Amino acid sequence: MNTVLVVVLIVFVVMAVVSLVRGIIAFLQSSKSDLETPGTGATPMQLKQNKMMFNRIMFQGLAIVVVALLLLFNR
Repeated sequence: MNTVLVVVLIVFVVMAVVSLVRGIIAFLQSSKSDLETPGTGATPMQLKQNKMMFNRIMFQGLAIVVVALLLLFNR
């Protein structure tokens, strides 16, 4: 059981890092004009940044749950 949880934990951590990197790349691809132009809504790059950061938070939360399960099973 511990081995399975450790593998799942590693997958969640890798996915969190991937989401973080993709969000940073989307941020860097946003042009200065996108950030300074007053518009009626978010640009596609801003929406992608938001989605990637939400995914990062979700995967980090799932990793915390797996760590809690590991602690619970090993007591």
